[in-house]
Amino acid sequence: MTVSLEQLRRCHFAVDLGAARTRVYVKGVGLVVDQPSTAAVNTRTGGLIAVGEFAEKMTGRTPDYIKVVRPVAGGTVVDIEMAQRMLRHLLGDKMRRMLRRKPRLRAAACAPHDADPLAQRATIETLVGLGARRVELVDTLIAAAVGCGLPVERPEATMIMVCGAAATQVAVLSLGSIVTADRMPVGGEAVDHAIVQHLRHEHGLILPTQSVRPLQLALSGNGLTPHGPASTEIHGRDVATGLARSVRVDTAAVRGAIQTPLTAVLDGIGRVLRDCPPDLVADLADRGIMMVGGSALLPGFDQMLRQATRMPVHIAERPDICAAQGLGAMLEGRIEPLVLDPLAA
Repeated sequence: MTVSLEQLRRCHFAVDLGAARTRVYVKGVGLVVDQPSTAAVNTRTGGLIAVGEFAEKMTGRTPDYIKVVRPVAGGTVVDIEMAQRMLRHLLGDKMRRMLRRKPRLRAAACAPHDADPLAQRATIETLVGLGARRVELVDTLIAAAVGCGLPVERPEATMIMVCGAAATQVAVLSLGSIVTADRMPVGGEAVDHAIVQHLRHEHGLILPTQSVRPLQLALSGNGLTPHGPASTEIHGRDVATGLARSVRVDTAAVRGAIQTPLTAVLDGIGRVLRDCPPDLVADLADRGIMMVGGSALLPGFDQMLRQATRMPVHIAERPDICAAQGLGAMLEGRIEPLVLDPLAA
């Protein structure tokens, strides 16, 4: 998955296909798509009813003949045909006509760290179906680091953590390459699932899917930390009766419920640091960890990492779109490679 900056400069558009959101950057235009990776399909006719935000709002609210699907899981395209149909509708006719006019259309795409050949092939096939003659794959960790402004090309350590919906990736970068990295199958969805299971077991309450994130925001202030609010009221459905019911939830219990998935992330950070050369670890003691990805905004997550690692922890200015911005910067030629001149004999 090694691709040169010169090859990326020849690309016309870039795609970040995430489990939660899909983003498309068009060279010379900017970020043109930032929508949920969701599509609603009529199972009787096979027709596409909605994509993106509108399809996301339909989740859990559709009759039996409408199915809401996610063609991307864990950063991997699991339904190539549906992913192509979703991207066509998200781009729109005007943007697709503009791209089709490009001679030998080239595309770039993010791929998870250590993605297997089948996963890489699925991403390539998806973009080939949109008319791309050539597809360049860029490691998500590199793209996100470039997008949040880390000096990845310098001979010094930078540590980045991409907090996705389905997985969390951690890496130490130096001289424009990945020194050590790890990918944990734990992300924002695992945290959501832990909260839902806690409410079901402890309070007999079924929480609607779209109410999990508002619950996390309700714990804002200092978030999921001991300094946050002591309790909050949650509305849901009673497990036994099926009737609507409200309960007051102790936020300390919620913090305990999400410790298991977050502990897996801490273990991954520990493995990366143990495999990293000592000189680079010394750099990280000052620079710390940069958090990107939508799940980086989980209230109190950065503070928990800061206490566990005793290192500075920073959240990027726009953590959700860093990978797409990084791809765009490489397409536009705003990143200069480090030139190493050979020593004279």
